[in-house]
Amino acid sequence: MPKKLSISCEFFPPRTEKGVLKLREIRKQLQVLQPTYFSVTFGAGGSTQEKTIETVLEIQQESDFDAAPHLSCIGSTRETILKLLRDYQAQGIHRIVALRGDKPSGWAGNLGEFNYANELVSFIRAETGSHFQIEVAAYPEYHPESHSAKEDLNYFKQKVTAGADGAITQYFYNADAYFRLIESCTALGIDIPIIPGIMPISNYEQLARFSDTCGAEIPRWLRQRLKDLADDKAALQDFGVEVVTKLCERLLAGGAPGLHFYTLNQAELTLKIATGLGFL
Repeated sequence: MPKKLSISCEFFPPRTEKGVLKLREIRKQLQVLQPTYFSVTFGAGGSTQEKTIETVLEIQQESDFDAAPHLSCIGSTRETILKLLRDYQAQGIHRIVALRGDKPSGWAGNLGEFNYANELVSFIRAETGSHFQIEVAAYPEYHPESHSAKEDLNYFKQKVTAGADGAITQYFYNADAYFRLIESCTALGIDIPIIPGIMPISNYEQLARFSDTCGAEIPRWLRQRLKDLADDKAALQDFGVEVVTKLCERLLAGGAPGLHFYTLNQAELTLKIATGLGFL
């Protein structure tokens, strides 16, 4: 694997002891990729925040790889975010993924003191200077709440102006969407690294549900083929590895600075894709 590429893997914090042990093993398997960092998601409104912190600290303290905790605006206050930042600084953590976050289903709580991710980025910069490498989200197919492509790009530019160092995209299966995003950002003078988010395909119904919720498009041809294979898990996963590997090949050939794998706390498919790419 070329050293210049940034390879990262995303986990969600396990809720049970069994899950903790499983993720520990998954992380050890994925270390063969020599990732730039492992990121850990952050549930809004306190749903997984303590587990996020525990997972992040274990990665940081018990492995040779950097951990990157996610921070979410939803349900957060300046006080709680500042405490987290200070704790992370004290533990030697130097990378943050700053997001607005999605409201949990049925959410009726306070949206918090930060309305948008650019406000969270500005706060992190104001309180910690250049200590943290700040990653933000980008949307090749546009955020589902944006009214237009232009509006979505302007929101992204606000995050960059606020101090973001890099971005990770929502997952997608159309490479042209990523390349159009890069062209649009270049036209706006945005030059931070934008890493494609990669979702391995393991289960059709789960992927369709995720995609319908977050606005990620599954191309019609791909959706139909996955639907046809839905009852044959092995065949579906083999086909998914082939599709995603070819997507990654095209992205890297077109100049993508790395890949960010949404692992769903699994290693097998990510490692198969990495093998197909010649990383292993």
